[in-house]
Parts: sequence; structure tokens; C-alpha cells
Amino acid sequence: MEFGIFSVSDVTRDPVSGETPSEAERIQGLATIAKHAEEVGLDVFAIGEHHNPPFFSSSPTTFLAYLAGQTERLKLSTSTTLITTNDPVRIAEEYAMLQHLSQGRMDLMLGRGNTAPVYPWFGKDIRSSLPLALENYNLLHRLWREDVVDYEGNFRTSLQGFTSTPRPLDDVPPFVWHGSIRTPEIAEQAAYYGDGFFANHIFWPSEHSLRLINFYRERYEHYGHGTAKQAIVGLGGQTFIAKNSQDAIDGFRPYFNEAPVYGHGPRMEDFMSQTPLSVGSPQEIIDKTLTFRETFGDYQRQMFLVDHAGLPLKTVLEQLDLLGEEVVPVLRRELAALRDPEVPETAPTHASLVRAKYGDEAPRQPRPRANRGDNVTGGSPYLDSAGASFGLR
Repeated sequence: MEFGIFSVSDVTRDPVSGETPSEAERIQGLATIAKHAEEVGLDVFAIGEHHNPPFFSSSPTTFLAYLAGQTERLKLSTSTTLITTNDPVRIAEEYAMLQHLSQGRMDLMLGRGNTAPVYPWFGKDIRSSLPLALENYNLLHRLWREDVVDYEGNFRTSLQGFTSTPRPLDDVPPFVWHGSIRTPEIAEQAAYYGDGFFANHIFWPSEHSLRLINFYRERYEHYGHGTAKQAIVGLGGQTFIAKNSQDAIDGFRPYFNEAPVYGHGPRMEDFMSQTPLSVGSPQEIIDKTLTFRETFGDYQRQMFLVDHAGLPLKTVLEQLDLLGEEVVPVLRRELAALRDPEVPETAPTHASLVRAKYGDEAPRQPRPRANRGDNVTGGSPYLDSAGASFGLR
């Protein structure tokens, strides 16, 4: 079981101090948070993608590449990579580069985001959101698996003899999660390709997320990737922890009450009882998180949102200390004891994907032929391809 934290990269006023951090402070602060996540023993850090204030994460791969050089064990991911408004060619290139720089310590989650104006900003029509998501990923999937791609679609210019560079590390594409809160077509696509499915699991009752997860698992089995219970599932959640319950309630209430996403809405206690929000002592967080398994069965990744709504850096680091020292070790032990032995413990890693493709053989290391000065090659531009053409060895 993998445990981690994910961030939406909001820059929000602290309702207690009245201060709003600068973008520079928030960027450096989140880098500190990510590095501390590794120090306290968490497995994964993920950041979202936004192109508007009050968020700063317009370039997730830049931020994650920096973290790759600052960490040794932490898996780096995204809590949304916009498959709709990004060109799949750029996604293929940027995340393959991140894969190399992190030496395989990465994966990514694709989604459509929640900011409607981003579509016209990038020349897209929001009414085509779902067809864009489906078509763009179909192309991305090919770009990572075929040295040379010919492509014609509805939403971008055609490709003729195109090679995405660099090729994925060891010629093994990154593992992909598909994130959705309401769209069965996205769950269907995840199942078709044998990818992971991630339920945000923040604003809705668990029963809402269960419907899509069950559908994904059924279709995963239908497409022959394994049994339904072997499908790769991740869950989000949000938490605020203090040594005792009342301190947690008192500490988080002003942030909940003023939070842009649910402030001035339901009472915090009502939101806690109706959604996965966990506020309380370490034992209360453990107990609430264990109910997720009761609802969803065994799953592979649990991510927590801990840095939003204006929470100061010091408080977030304290949250990580409690997660790493008192919550996650117990959850690891309890969930491992309950796990069905046929269910994968974690999402695929780069090492496991390499083994699955090559067995005991050495992985492919693509070496280009001589430079032709363009990226329209016809045949493969790589030395080890039987269909290679052009240039000299």
C-alpha cells in the first residue's frame, strides 16, 4: 500500500493570521513539504496542474524534476495532468524526460481539471472535453510505445512519421492513472488500457466514488488484465490531525469555514460525517481511513490533502510528522493484515514494469541514428530497429 500527499497548489489567505503568502513563498514551501514527506516515510507526492490564480502549478514537470534532484526514494506524480488542453505530444515528451531525470520514480494522473476557462485559453472547446480526453490519451499511449507514429484525429494536426523524444526510460512508458469523479467513459478508458483509476474522494460520500470504481473494476476484468479485485485503484482524502480530537477540531475550523471550496457552506461536523474528511486525533484518522477499505475493498494508493485552505507551512509540516509517525505505520500494518493475497499491494513501479516487459533480459536502450535535421523519419530513427532507415550506424 502506498501512502502520500497531493496538493492543488492553491495560494490562499490564512484566515487566522490574515496573511496571504506570495507565490514565491508558496512554491518554496510546497517543495519543503514534499521533501519532508519523504523524510517522514511517505511514498508519493503529487501536484496538480492549473493555469490561473490563485494556483501556481502551471508546470508540474518542472516542479517534479526539481524534487527528483532533492529526494532519493519519493515517487513523484501529478494529481491532475490536463489531457484535454495539453498537446499529447508535449505530455509524451515532458513526462518521458521527467521519467529519465527521476530514474523511474514517477507516474502521472490524467484528468480534465475543474477550470472551465482553461479551454479557450489553450484554443479548445469545453463542449469537446470528453472526446478530447479520450482521443488525446489514445495518441499519448501510442507515442510512448511506437518509435514512429502516423496519426490523424479530430483535435490536432496530423502526424506523419513522428518520433517523440526522448523515448521512455528503458523503453517502458510511465504508469498512468485516470482520475474522474463522475464520468464512466474515463473509467472505461482506464480499464481498456489496464491503467489505474483514481477517485478524488474529497467532496462526495464514499458511495458516490464506489459506483465508478466498481464499474472500472468490472471493465478491467472484461478486457483481460486480471480479475476485478486486481484492478489498480487509488483514493484521495483530506485530513487534519492533532494529538487530541478537540485540538484538531478547533485548529481546523477557521480554515474549513473560510476555505474557497466549501467555506460558508455545511458545518464542519456535517461535512465530516457525510464525506471522507477526517479531522481528529491520530487514532480517529486511522479509524476513518480503515472504513475506506470496508467500502472499496483492497486498493493500492491512499493520498491525503493536507496543505490547502491557507494552512501555514509550520502546521502542514506538523501534519506530516503525525501522519508519518503515528498514522501511516498503523495503517500499513492493519491494511496489510487484511489484504487479499491475490490483490497487488501497490501500483506498478518502473522496476515492475521493466520486469513484466523484459523478464531477465536487459531492457532496451534506444540509440538514435545520425541526425537528419528533422523529426520526419519515415522508418525508425533508432539503431536497434529492424525497420530503421536513413543515416549511418
